[in-house]
Amino acid sequence: MEYVRLENGDRLPKVGFGTWDVRGRAGVRVLTDALAVGYRLLDTAHMYANEREVGEALRASGLARDEVFVTTKLDRPFAGRREARKGIEHSLSELKVDQLDLMLIHEPYAQARDMWRTLVEAREQGLARHIGVSNFQGRFLTDFLAWCDAEGLPQPELDQIECHAYWTQGKTRAELARRGIPVQAWAPFTEGRRRIFAEPTLVEVGASCGKTAAQVALRYLLQLGVGVVPKSAHRQRMEENLDVFGFELSADDMARIATLDGGHSLFGWY
Repeated sequence: MEYVRLENGDRLPKVGFGTWDVRGRAGVRVLTDALAVGYRLLDTAHMYANEREVGEALRASGLARDEVFVTTKLDRPFAGRREARKGIEHSLSELKVDQLDLMLIHEPYAQARDMWRTLVEAREQGLARHIGVSNFQGRFLTDFLAWCDAEGLPQPELDQIECHAYWTQGKTRAELARRGIPVQAWAPFTEGRRRIFAEPTLVEVGASCGKTAAQVALRYLLQLGVGVVPKSAHRQRMEENLDVFGFELSADDMARIATLDGGHSLFGWY
């Protein structure tokens, strides 16, 4: 595993496990498998309605609490100063942990600035070790960062955005890089919006280096400096998605894959 160093020196795994739509007893089994395979970053959210399952799998794994990095996110029901505090307390209760490793604002809500003040306080009080944002880009991101500067508030420690071979968000990544803010990709496999595992370019590049299209898709993002949180319910694919550090895409491979970028979201959120 490779890691990103966060502001206080903590290590964030570059490959984590996404938990969207992983729920119930079957979900706990999937999460337990992911931890057994070697994932040490679980990415959840209040919106996913599975924080309880994530906490249960964490306890069932037998791993020490400090061995697994848990990210969660505040969504619209907690958009506000006091509401965000309730959201943090709710996540701590659902996960049954004393501290959140990383708490994100899930989307660029109108109340994001009030939420951010609460997250800053939560970090100072030890309720959240790290704080950041998700889906912040364009004018909203620029204005939010300028506001943090003007108010003397810390900037986000991470921005989790839609990012995959079909949209790598170059402008947003460049702005975040200038600020030293790590980028993490949700939907690195497009969540079914494209047949990425059969994408000819990825298949051909993979064949040349003995890897699958999925591994190439993840490796491409990693070499762009983007962390990833893929999801799979199948143990073999979980293992495959972790096995992306033992090879390097050439400059020609990177250029070929870059031609897939259509320059727009596949989800219509932006």
